[in-house]
Amino acid sequence: MKSKTAKYFVSYSVFMEYWKKNLYVLWGTQFLVMLGMHMLIPFLPFYIKELGINNPDEISRWSGLVFAGTFITSFIATPIWGSLGDRYGKKLMVVRALFGLALSQVLMGFSQDVYQLLLFRLLQGAISGFIAATLALVSTSTPRENIGYALGILQSSTAGGTMLGPAVGGFLADIIGYREIFFITASLCFIGGFIVIKFVQEVNNVIPVKASSSVLQNFRTMITNRKLRIIGVVIILSQMASLMIEPLFALFVENFKTSTRYLSTVTGITIAVSGVFMVISSPWWGKRNDKYGFKQNLIMSLTWTGIAYSLHMVIPTILTLILLRAVLGFARGGILHSLYSMTNLHSPESQKSGMIGVASSLTVLGNMIGPLSGGMIASYFGLNGVFIINSIIFLMCSVIVWSYYIEPAKINQNLKTTNESTLI
Repeated sequence: MKSKTAKYFVSYSVFMEYWKKNLYVLWGTQFLVMLGMHMLIPFLPFYIKELGINNPDEISRWSGLVFAGTFITSFIATPIWGSLGDRYGKKLMVVRALFGLALSQVLMGFSQDVYQLLLFRLLQGAISGFIAATLALVSTSTPRENIGYALGILQSSTAGGTMLGPAVGGFLADIIGYREIFFITASLCFIGGFIVIKFVQEVNNVIPVKASSSVLQNFRTMITNRKLRIIGVVIILSQMASLMIEPLFALFVENFKTSTRYLSTVTGITIAVSGVFMVISSPWWGKRNDKYGFKQNLIMSLTWTGIAYSLHMVIPTILTLILLRAVLGFARGGILHSLYSMTNLHSPESQKSGMIGVASSLTVLGNMIGPLSGGMIASYFGLNGVFIINSIIFLMCSVIVWSYYIEPAKINQNLKTTNESTLI
């Protein structure tokens, strides 16, 4: 008995050491990968021009299609890779995703026409799945009481890479060109893969929790539960509206009287500003959610976002555009994490994890529809047409939440009690 007890404590201490080491290594790896991936994504329209597409309407259509390519295939492939991860190990899936990303970036760098670029973007979505694999590895190798902390830390690496990527990519594009950035990104992914092989260790003796519900059951719950159904609709619409303009934003910045030599740098800074203020505002929105409830804040953030997008049509200078993007980022910081928190709040206890997975799938669906529809709208009605449509969608989402979502009485009572306690 004594030897078994000693063995248990040794095993537990080793487990604790592994999860922290894994978290820090994967944080650094994910930061590098997200930095690399976002160094060129905002500038795909310019790269498409280099590949021989010169008609503005064609550039808009191809930008939306190429941008959405990865989401189309990842929507299908991610659940398959997740199932294989349960069977063969999460670390293997992380390494596979990193090398898959590296391969796809090299191929995109060698693209000779836009058809090849689209093909390799589709390939990227099919063979990568890096973020999902990393989340799965961290979740299963972290003690249950530390999972929230670990996933929060991991999320910060995504936000950091997403923020810095456009600014760094814009600067590099003005110096060395767009094609070379694909090879830099591939190198970062290769390095990340070898780092994970060397320093991350999967704890194989962790006993997985048996799934209590199937994927179909989770989707059925999302459809039949009125509050979850409203949340799901808003997730799809808000993500679709957010991604409608993203692949075309570089073309919008190009309309300003900016030096062509520094166009990519200015575009990168403009995009990065929005990301910075999203990260800054998220804790503020979180505190407001605790104090006032989700409904009031979600309506506020959706409305502000819709107004901010509509103002893009009347912005006179690049400086005022940067200021507006800061306001937009601040407003958007309260949308998605509030919707995920609401999903968790209204999900049955035995389905909470599965319902978050459904919400993630709906997010990917919105990410897929947005660029495709944005490219088509821009080709027929111009970029201002995209801003009109996506601002209307955000305002419509605000009306949906205001009209149909009812805050649980328990939440309202808790908020009332909390506010009264501050007066004692």
